[in-house]
Amino acid sequence: MNSYQLNPEVQKNRWWILVSVSMFTFMSTLDGSIINIALPTISKDMNVPMNQAEWIVSIYLIVVCACLLLFGKIGDSFGKIKVYQIGTLIFTIGSLLCGFNHSLSFLLFARVVQAIGASMTMATNSGIITEVFPMNERGRALGSIGAFVSLGSIAGPGLGGLILSQFSWPYIFWINVPVGIITMIAGTKFLPKDITMTKKKIDKLGFLSFASFIVTFFGAVFIGQEEGFLHIVPVTLFILALISFVLFILIEKKVKIPLIAFSIFKNKIFTLSLISAVIIFSSNFFVNVVIPFYLQKARGLGPSQAGILMMIFPLVMVIGSPLSGYLTDKIGPTKLVLTGLSLLSITQLMYMFMDVQTPLWYYVIATAIMGLGNSLFQSPNNMLVMSSVAKEDLGVASSMNAFARNLGMVIGIALSTTVLYAAMSQKMGEKVTTYLNERPDVFVYGMKITFLCSLLLCLFSLIVTVWRIRKNPAN
Repeated sequence: MNSYQLNPEVQKNRWWILVSVSMFTFMSTLDGSIINIALPTISKDMNVPMNQAEWIVSIYLIVVCACLLLFGKIGDSFGKIKVYQIGTLIFTIGSLLCGFNHSLSFLLFARVVQAIGASMTMATNSGIITEVFPMNERGRALGSIGAFVSLGSIAGPGLGGLILSQFSWPYIFWINVPVGIITMIAGTKFLPKDITMTKKKIDKLGFLSFASFIVTFFGAVFIGQEEGFLHIVPVTLFILALISFVLFILIEKKVKIPLIAFSIFKNKIFTLSLISAVIIFSSNFFVNVVIPFYLQKARGLGPSQAGILMMIFPLVMVIGSPLSGYLTDKIGPTKLVLTGLSLLSITQLMYMFMDVQTPLWYYVIATAIMGLGNSLFQSPNNMLVMSSVAKEDLGVASSMNAFARNLGMVIGIALSTTVLYAAMSQKMGEKVTTYLNERPDVFVYGMKITFLCSLLLCLFSLIVTVWRIRKNPAN
């Protein structure tokens, strides 16, 4: 038991600490997805093509992924709560800047500021909660964090649609400002001073090589989608990504205190739970990318109607996640993870059978099942990750957990759009990189193939989890 759990003042405020951290976790994760539904509006307002506007989403997720491991390590060394509070301030400033309609380049700069702040909070939130809460309440606490992460990652298009139906697009970002201010006030009142600090040196070369790998690799993927993967720019970026990755491995093996101690991956529970998180967040983002097109373009619904329908998922999670956290504390995580993955697989199968004639109640049922599946998966999986490591590795585990989620989001965007456009191109017999208004059948064909790919991801995660349980039945 650590000092926080022996401190009566911290224990009295532990649920308020959870509320503060969860609220901001929701907002920082939400900003990876809320912008999707506003891209057509921003593209038209700024007079930039859609493929350039898509960088507003991509650059945020790329920078978050690039910085997470660094801030996890800084949190372990100099204090998780200090890093979390500074990150809250930076994210709030970035959100304010995003709403100023200057130019695409200014908006991208503001998104980078936002992403740096978000990565600081994401890298430390689970570590703070793990230290504050005793073991018998940790499932519920980490379940709440996992629930708000999942809510933020998938509620974006729905909430964005509702905001756009009443306000202009800058309010999608400005909604974060009052939440950030409230979180900072709550943090000042309830968050304790840092106790666990290792004061170890930070592996700067490791960070630079890792960040270079993330930026060049995903830059190559997104540019390759636009220009073709054999174009000189993506090919060059892929080569630079490979060089950066090899350098990162070599540096990590030589430095005394690496950014990632690869020995942590010998812990099978930790490693396989992280892999499952990457896969499921990728699958979630398949839905995030495809469903707004399906509801608005193929079905002809307005942003507000589509937004309301897409809010079914987060509403189910609001109910299901606390229950999942409670059950995790009572019966353990294993059965819940398996049930959640099974329900998520069923959802992807149901989505495969949708077309423009499918009754909306069918979509509602499929999406509700997906919300329940995510609720049952995220809370116990979060606990498996955070409770399988030593106290001195909580910051690294927290940042790796957040990295897995954000990596899943970026992979989900890249893979779903690549599969969708490839399938649509095959159907048309020519290259397609956008929705074709006169051919909804082409989109529906691409959507079915995309959800088949998402189903395979969920089934793979289910198989890996069953294998892990058979190898380690006690966990």
